[in-house]
Amino acid sequence: MVFAGEHADTARPAAPGDDRPLAGVRIAMLNFREPQQTTAGGAEEYAWQVSRFLLSQGASVVFVTGRQRGQRRAEVREGIGLRRMGNPFLVYLLVPLWLLFHRRQFHAVIDTMNGIPFFSPVVVSRRTHVLCLVHHVHDRQFAAFLPRWLAVLGCFVEGPVARLLYRRCVTITVSESSRQELIGKLRWLGPITIVPNGCVVPERVPPVEAPGEPAIVYTGRLVGHKRIERVVDLAGELGVAVHIIGRGPERERLARRIERGGLGDRVRLHGFVPEARKVALLGAARLNVTASEFEGWGLTVMEAAALGVPTVAYDVAGLRDSVRDGVTGWLVRDGERLVDVVGRALEELASPCRRAEVAEACRAWAREFTWARTGANITELIVTKLQDGGGASK
Repeated sequence: MVFAGEHADTARPAAPGDDRPLAGVRIAMLNFREPQQTTAGGAEEYAWQVSRFLLSQGASVVFVTGRQRGQRRAEVREGIGLRRMGNPFLVYLLVPLWLLFHRRQFHAVIDTMNGIPFFSPVVVSRRTHVLCLVHHVHDRQFAAFLPRWLAVLGCFVEGPVARLLYRRCVTITVSESSRQELIGKLRWLGPITIVPNGCVVPERVPPVEAPGEPAIVYTGRLVGHKRIERVVDLAGELGVAVHIIGRGPERERLARRIERGGLGDRVRLHGFVPEARKVALLGAARLNVTASEFEGWGLTVMEAAALGVPTVAYDVAGLRDSVRDGVTGWLVRDGERLVDVVGRALEELASPCRRAEVAEACRAWAREFTWARTGANITELIVTKLQDGGGASK
């Protein structure tokens, strides 16, 4: 861990060829949330898995994040130091202040921009290297969830402010779609490197009794822009069983929709479930369905693919990268309805031969993405920056 009074410039990264290339390197991972929080999603999984890999390469890692009620302000988990501070708004003030007071203690900072950056190039030492991590552009998300004046401010910070602030920093994003949006929508100035999400392939899938056949599943956060009500409605439109796995602020609204539609015998809101149970439910499904408006990549798409389960999703940024249309799933194009594409997919999958073909394609696709590969790519970026010298721009 990092101690007061230490200076990052007094340490030296491992020599080339060392099997722990980040030995002696201290890294701060800045992220809006952390995986144990109730609203955590794919971005938190990405940040945590990368932190674990960096630790395995010899680095010491401090994960600096927001704090939910009841959580400890500081702890060590899996060898990673957690520092929690602030609610969803104060976190963007408190994290930069914390980093300012510890600015000489880190060789590198990974600054995750969840719409709003942590302004780390302004507060760290000139010798500290900043990598900006952007999963996707948040412009429409600001408009959907914030008052107009605050949405305009959010778009200004995400666009003109951030592109100037991080113009000399390496930017990491997770898909070609996100890279194109950074360039097209934000007119990003800094160099962009694509480092996709990884995926964990379970060794075995425990058996599960799924009510109704065929069954479809949604797994992820229950938030507005995921448009989960469209997945719920498929139960009545197609006569299929629907499993909704996850937690979030939309749960009560979804429960009321299920009750009003008389879908209680077909739709089950599981809430948060242990990983083994989630894997069992997902692996037993005929089809994974997401109606999300936008994603950086679609981590749950790959989790389903690893189990041989294809996905139907809208042809939107991120999801068009993680779903190979007609191979590992189906994309809903402009002018098409979700219910029609899901219906066609279920018809195709009714054939055991076609289902086996798609399942094998899904598993092969998922095997191309591992957290070890994700971590190794980011490790290489950090090592390169350390060898090049320089640091954060001011």
